[in-house]
Amino acid sequence: MGRLKIAVLISGRGTNMQALMDYCSTTDSAAEIKLVISNVPDAIGLKRASDAGIPTEVINHKRYSDRETFESVVTKTLKFHKIELVCLAGFMRLLTNSFVDCWRDKLINIHPSLLPAFKGINTHERALEAGVRFSGCTVHFVRGEMDSGPIVNQAVVPILADDNPDILAQRVLAAEHLCYTQALSLIARGKTEIVDEKVLIKGSESQDTIICNPKEKF
Repeated sequence: MGRLKIAVLISGRGTNMQALMDYCSTTDSAAEIKLVISNVPDAIGLKRASDAGIPTEVINHKRYSDRETFESVVTKTLKFHKIELVCLAGFMRLLTNSFVDCWRDKLINIHPSLLPAFKGINTHERALEAGVRFSGCTVHFVRGEMDSGPIVNQAVVPILADDNPDILAQRVLAAEHLCYTQALSLIARGKTEIVDEKVLIKGSESQDTIICNPKEKF
């Protein structure tokens, strides 16, 4: 069986895309990035992809009268390249239910919080305002409701006393790179199965260590 053919959808720098590219460039990778699509013509991530020899497409949403027409072009392009899994990596467009249903269980996203907490934008500001002790990131299969769907994996990042949104964002982003790579590897190697809207991971071990924040000696 060949490597899983994936496409990455971006709107900006493409740092998570770069992490996926690094994974796919390894000899034991079970996935291959066949296409990068951006809805923003001057997205920095396009150069990252082209420099790595990955085909790119610009599908500017501003050229289309509605979301459905824009998404139909995206779907047509994905199918032309025989894409088997779509990875959203900083793709700043809300997707319609029609598109999500078309790519059901073949569309994943990474979000910078421990879902279902802090869906939407400004996650780091909201986490700090709420006073929570941990933040992190989540990779999930996409469903119609924003930032929802079966969770593949998560990474936990402690919130420190002197954190601000920018500092916390940097630490969470480093976790995103690891988390997204692991999620893609699990899916590409056939280790995931969705049952009753939960992701079962075959042959994995869950961590049972209790982590407290802050640390305290008793």
